[in-house]
Amino acid sequence: MKKFFKFEEHGTNYRTEFLAGMTTFLAMAYILFVNPSTLALVGVEDLPEGVTRIDQGAVFTATAIAAAVGTLIMGVLAKYPIALAPGMGLNAFFAYTVILTYGISWETALAGVLASGLIFIVLTLTGLRESIINAIPGNLKLAVGAGIGLYIAFIGFQNSGIVQNSDATLVALGDLTEPTTLLAIFGIITSVIFLSLGIKGGIFYGMILTAIAGMVTGLIAPPTAINDVVGPVPSVAPTFGAALTHFGDIFTLEMLVVILTFLFVDFFDTAGTLVAVANQAGYMKDNKLPRAGRALFADSAATVVGSVVGTSTTTSYIESTAGVGAGGRTGFTSVVTAGFFLLALFFSPLLSVITQEVTAPALIIVGVLMASTLKDIDWDQFEIAVPAFFTITAMPLTYSIATGIAIGFIFYPITMWLKGRGKEIHPIMYLLFVIFILYFIFLA
Repeated sequence: MKKFFKFEEHGTNYRTEFLAGMTTFLAMAYILFVNPSTLALVGVEDLPEGVTRIDQGAVFTATAIAAAVGTLIMGVLAKYPIALAPGMGLNAFFAYTVILTYGISWETALAGVLASGLIFIVLTLTGLRESIINAIPGNLKLAVGAGIGLYIAFIGFQNSGIVQNSDATLVALGDLTEPTTLLAIFGIITSVIFLSLGIKGGIFYGMILTAIAGMVTGLIAPPTAINDVVGPVPSVAPTFGAALTHFGDIFTLEMLVVILTFLFVDFFDTAGTLVAVANQAGYMKDNKLPRAGRALFADSAATVVGSVVGTSTTTSYIESTAGVGAGGRTGFTSVVTAGFFLLALFFSPLLSVITQEVTAPALIIVGVLMASTLKDIDWDQFEIAVPAFFTITAMPLTYSIATGIAIGFIFYPITMWLKGRGKEIHPIMYLLFVIFILYFIFLA
């Protein structure tokens, strides 16, 4: 093991790598409970006609499996201390846009995830993935990340009851005296305190304390036996293979846009995370990442596996920097994190105490972290500011990541061309311009 992962070369040891792997797991363990809650649309009473609710227990197991498989491939094949799991933002797009807004079944949505994963593998093996990433202007990449952050946070504010529907103004401040809303506010404050103090896994610990507070106040039914904490691994039978059996349903213009969105968002989630973690760990050489193809293959393969067992797109997690900060330098850190995800499979009964008031603070805090990319956008260039602004604001206002991307990508070539910068536009951007125009025509 030492020789395989080159412990001496990286100045590390088993103890350091183990603690780093555990730190990374704790920093991102919240996804085990947030992802099933999101995909199952917990708290949403009215589903589109003909659409059923995905099994929450099956998604819990699928989440842990996808995370373990992807992280293990990353550790063994690419040998990087980077962990993977179903991505935040992509799961919200899957649930709130594809299922709730478009009325597409979760089975067909999973088929779309599978298609994107297979395309990822082809693009990665042929080297085209990097070329496509480079074709999208950096400012739009930043805008998409920030927009998704606002979108996720908006969902969190809704689920917490802090924001509610208003016939007069569309949205308004909710009833802050409602006990469940107060519980969510407590969760937000707790998470903010943890993260402000630099505590690794602050989001996860915030959820734990919020759940405990809910049980103490009687808002959440507490576990009464060991079986309410540790139990059998939930079966993935309700979701397993649905992506394969419904693969024939993806050949529509609407699903094409869905698949493109899965592709686009995961593209830059993974690329940004790889660069950030690699820089922190000292892996970057001449501004290039060694074994980048293997690292990209890890999330592609994990997305395929995850879609087959029953979860949304799997991607690299920026929380991996917590493990690197704790000393993780090799793929063994990822192997340890993968082991913890497999161990977590036996704690599914805790899903009953992780209510939407408990997960809402996590959504809001993740939104804060993702919105940090706003500072790097060239706002002083009007031709950049317009498409960036429309991308960011359209996501929460239209309740759709895809719509935000589409509007921004339509305005970008227009403003750039009018400003005399048409030669800077990559041909792929013109292709996306046409695709998204057709998308809105189809919606109309």
